[in-house]
Amino acid sequence: MRDVLSQIVRWWEAGETFGLATVVATFRSAPRPPGASMAVLGGEAEGSVSGGCVEGAVYELAGEVAASGAPVLQRYGVSDDDALSAGLTCGGVLDVFVEPVSRRTFPQLGEIAASVRGHEPVAVATVLSGPGRIGARRVVWPDRSSGSLGPARLDEAVDDDVRGMLAQGLTGVRRYGAHGERRLDELAVFVHSFAPPPRMLVFGAIDFAAAVAGIGKFLGYHVVVCDARPVFATAKRFPEADEVVVRWPHDYLTSAAVDERTVICVLTHDPKFDVPLLEVALRTPAGYVGAMGSRRTHADRLERLRRAGLTEAELARLRSPIGLDLGARTPEETAVSIAAELIQLRWGGSGRPLTGGSGRIHGAGHGGGHGEGHGEGA
Repeated sequence: MRDVLSQIVRWWEAGETFGLATVVATFRSAPRPPGASMAVLGGEAEGSVSGGCVEGAVYELAGEVAASGAPVLQRYGVSDDDALSAGLTCGGVLDVFVEPVSRRTFPQLGEIAASVRGHEPVAVATVLSGPGRIGARRVVWPDRSSGSLGPARLDEAVDDDVRGMLAQGLTGVRRYGAHGERRLDELAVFVHSFAPPPRMLVFGAIDFAAAVAGIGKFLGYHVVVCDARPVFATAKRFPEADEVVVRWPHDYLTSAAVDERTVICVLTHDPKFDVPLLEVALRTPAGYVGAMGSRRTHADRLERLRRAGLTEAELARLRSPIGLDLGARTPEETAVSIAAELIQLRWGGSGRPLTGGSGRIHGAGHGGGHGEGHGEGA
């Protein structure tokens, strides 16, 4: 929903009623992840749920839902009789929840939009199926909640689970009993997390860093470039960066906010910078720590880090030389190779060419068996 949020808030503020279709679960090689949305008002559509495969069918259903006021959970997939009908010719299956949205049905939308713009974590929990109010909605922030899904015990259980998902930036389906019993699965609740963007920390104010910052921004990261040299670490040289910090890299990282979604790219090329920095980085919870350099540089760096006291388990987290082997030469090509490695690790790809393969294009990390526990995709 993040991709269509600006448009739907304009419709909402104007007092319109529109249909909002959201992917809530995917199976096999589905093209869009849970959280992808399409909004429909009259003859206008915003966003996408499938990249084109079932857009027409979803567009029609969203218009009908906006008119009737009744939410619908609809499955789209390949038809054995006619794969070119309202199905996914790529072989995937999508569960799409379509709901009517207006100021009356979704009073918290404006507050959600304000939280997203302000990088405040917020999640929307919606009842998809089971005994109770289909389409009932509860909005959860780290410190408060709004709306209700039904019994108080259900709200309490959902609040606890949603805050855990929100902390990890996860979007997906959770199942409960009618009163919030976690051992039961009669009630399906879709949790759409709007966590602040993950952080990419780029160390070393060189030309490669400018390219990495640019592609990191394109991938949706909050990009920070850090270098101890003020003549190089300037906003003018790094226009794509959200922040440019002039500090010794290891000193900055010691006080920086780092979590499991954080990417750390060490491009300093200088032992006096990168060894103290990596000593800190490899002991953070960062999901990715990569360092630029030749294999000889990497071997020397590992020996220095061992002497600094890092364990083999900690050293095994280091990805160096950084990036996938694409034969990259230029800063821009190197940035693409780093981005390719980040995408591979996020979704579990093999890194091999798709041509000649026999499996599904989108791996399990994207399709996600039952649509539970995904990173937010839209």
